[in-house]
Amino acid sequence: MILAQVKGSIVSTSKNEKLVGYKFMIVQPIENDKLVDSYFIAVDGVGAGIGEKVLIATGSAARLGLQNPDAPVDATIVGIVDEKQG
Repeated sequence: MILAQVKGSIVSTSKNEKLVGYKFMIVQPIENDKLVDSYFIAVDGVGAGIGEKVLIATGSAARLGLQNPDAPVDATIVGIVDEKQG
């Protein structure tokens, strides 16, 4: 799992049929409580908003996070962080 912050969204009117209805979000990973100087795109499986900290599943777990094992994704937002302790 990757901890990240949602920075924006991507609009895609033409996409694979298995991705219709899903939002694409621009996310920035967080490591050691600091934003990393890189970004990637994750499919939003939970309704995350810009500025929220999220948990992202990658690899084959990303498809399971969408409950769609045939979806062509490798990163899915599977949780919104309410609070971080420690």
